[in-house]
Amino acid sequence: MNGAVSDSAAGASPAPAWSKPRRGLAAVRVLIRITVPVMAGLILGAVILALLGRNPWTFYSDLFRAGLISHQGWQAMLTRLAPLLLMSAGYVVAFRAGLWNIGGDGQFLLAAAFVAGLSPTLVAGLPRPLALLLLGLLGMAVGGVWTLLPSYLKAWFGVNEIITTVMMSFIGMNLAALLIKEAWRTESVMVPQTDAVPLDQLLPRLGGTTIHAGIIVAGVVVLAVWYVLRYTATGLRLTVLGASPAAARHAGLPVRRLIVGAFFASGALVGLGAALEILGVWGYMRADWNPKFGLALFALVFLARLDPLGAAPLATFYAVLDIGGHEAARTASLDSDFILVLVGLILLCLAAWQVLRLPAGERLTWWRCLGDRLRLRDTP
Repeated sequence: MNGAVSDSAAGASPAPAWSKPRRGLAAVRVLIRITVPVMAGLILGAVILALLGRNPWTFYSDLFRAGLISHQGWQAMLTRLAPLLLMSAGYVVAFRAGLWNIGGDGQFLLAAAFVAGLSPTLVAGLPRPLALLLLGLLGMAVGGVWTLLPSYLKAWFGVNEIITTVMMSFIGMNLAALLIKEAWRTESVMVPQTDAVPLDQLLPRLGGTTIHAGIIVAGVVVLAVWYVLRYTATGLRLTVLGASPAAARHAGLPVRRLIVGAFFASGALVGLGAALEILGVWGYMRADWNPKFGLALFALVFLARLDPLGAAPLATFYAVLDIGGHEAARTASLDSDFILVLVGLILLCLAAWQVLRLPAGERLTWWRCLGDRLRLRDTP
């Protein structure tokens, strides 16, 4: 028996000598694919800064110092990264299935409102680990449930989910504010907000830093989503559904169940991100609070080619811009809206780079389609 195993092992062909260099070359190409357009976006931002009379070098130095290099900066960046990773993973699940979950901000805020509104009661009445676990599950449940109506209308009636998720997002954001103002408003302050959870009852901090344990939860969840999508039958079914719903039906896949399940999982991951943000950073929620993570992550996920691991570095860079950009803008006496302009320029350059990397024939087809959409038609 051992001899047979030894013979088979000896007869097995070794891995090709060029396999590792090829993997290294692929990693370099991915790095170039991300770095070049990001640098182009930063250069365009530098041009705008110069036109506004600011020093681009000083601005970017302040940005990366405050968002990455300083002791407080990298801790704040990793803290901000936790909900970004989970929202990105939620978007990837939906988009892999060919479903346009545009309502991430509404799912996020409504889940955050429920977690913030009920957390003082649960934390006061239950052991801390159990209370935090239940609140995390509550955030997932609220985010998932808020996708049920769009998924049902999509699966059974073919209603465009872009319209329904945008409508549900609008309702969710305003319902969250209404709940905070009416059902869970605290009497301790004049500003409409929920009661605050004591700091020592929030998610534990890591190693004496301000980084909460939610970043570990987010990292584990992203790895789990990547594994499911890449190596399991469920991931294959979602990919087939996203590539061709007709082919999925022809193959006998439960298309309706997959649509509802993918939508629910997407919203649940967004809701978990909201729970970690409340339980790890704030401990309460104000009625006017809205971080507006959705639109930027929406673009980043597509630029990462719907890969949860590929979206992680882009989400990290966005966290650096978000944390350090506001400090740099204050130092340069700029409005914080300039950070949104900078993020938009980077996303535009990333998208343009994807188009430029297309084969010549596909690129020509893309430009023709764009021209057809933009062409002004003669009116009768």
